Amino acid sequence: MKQFLTSFCSTLVLSAAAVTAVVPGVAHAAPEEVTYLLPAPPNSPAFAPWVLAQHKGYYADENLKINFVVAKGGVDVAKQIGAGNAIIGGAIGDTPIVVRANGIPVKAIAVLGAGSVTMVAANTNENIKSLKDLKGKTVTVMSYTDTTYYAFLGSLRTVGLGKNDVQIQAAGPAGVWQVFTAGKASAFAGVPDWVVNATDAGAKVELLDNSGFKSMAQAILASDDTIKNKPELLKRLVRATLRGMQDIMKDPKAAALDYVAALPAYKGKEASIEATFEMYRKYVYANQKILGQIDPVRMENVQKFYVSEGIVNKATPVNELYTNQFVGTAR
Repeated sequence: MKQFLTSFCSTLVLSAAAVTAVVPGVAHAAPEEVTYLLPAPPNSPAFAPWVLAQHKGYYADENLKINFVVAKGGVDVAKQIGAGNAIIGGAIGDTPIVVRANGIPVKAIAVLGAGSVTMVAANTNENIKSLKDLKGKTVTVMSYTDTTYYAFLGSLRTVGLGKNDVQIQAAGPAGVWQVFTAGKASAFAGVPDWVVNATDAGAKVELLDNSGFKSMAQAILASDDTIKNKPELLKRLVRATLRGMQDIMKDPKAAALDYVAALPAYKGKEASIEATFEMYRKYVYANQKILGQIDPVRMENVQKFYVSEGIVNKATPVNELYTNQFVGTAR
């Protein structure tokens, strides 16, 4: 993995340099270097908007040189940003609800889509048609502290079920779908990438309706201090990242080819990448009136659930959890 990430970062830096080099005769100030924290290694298709923005020169267009650094999950990203160790990072839109209650001064400054990044996939052969049918069944999640787990609990609550009504197993980012594929679980809660992984491995999958629980998509986070003192920099970072997302929305097939060009380790898997992008376009990115815009009502409703479940011990004023000042700023 270490060798893969080293190659990955080198590839992205070279790609950005190549894009800059094809604009002759234009004087540029030295690119501003930014450390961008991600909650997991960027070689997952979930981080395609960031990879595409780097590979296609969208960060370079904003005179930025991005260095991706991997943190230990979204909460750790928020903690590092709040401590001043990085100015920007990726997590889930729900993350500020968790960390702000603990005094970490971080906000969501954009969310990548109007849908939830958490899906519940069931084994077609078990005749599971709704979340209610999961009662007594074994369901895998990545971990008991991951946001997708909390989102799954929220979905269960909407149909009158609690965590004790289902046999929930924490299986890790690979095991969450591999245990399901092996027939040792009836369903799993996770991101679109894992649904495609399970399907590619031969599993028969049916997506269940989340029954109205509005967990959020991936988000871009920044600290209060950076929002106040470096708003133009954040605007450029958000704008470039959303261009990567927009490419997937416009043409998943073309975006898949660009993604594989950025990450040659996926060569030969273009069809799976395209299928993953289609799921993000349909279920996660779609129906956002202004690209990146955060819905305060949705944020408030998710927070109410987190407080009711004891995931956080107190509610934070919603306007302290997000800002939309950096979205809707196309070049």
